[in-house]
Amino acid sequence: MMILELAFTATPERLAARPAHRSFLARLHEEGRLLAAGPWADDSGALLVFTGERAEVERLLEADPYYRTPGVEVTRVREWAPVVGPAR
Repeated sequence: MMILELAFTATPERLAARPAHRSFLARLHEEGRLLAAGPWADDSGALLVFTGERAEVERLLEADPYYRTPGVEVTRVREWAPVVGPAR
């Protein structure tokens, strides 16, 4: 599994791009490639949990222009090995 951490600023471009991004995430979840995703409570960033390997996550980052939108910064991509909960 891979964890993606994002940092946000309140730019109009980010807010305008968010609906399409969330639709993309919903599709990934339906396909089983995204376990969970959501913003921090203060909307300063978000956490996404992907079920695939790093190469797949990198391809998904390229496929979704949200990650290159002003106001969105990918702060960390790292492998995660859960010991409790779903593991795929």
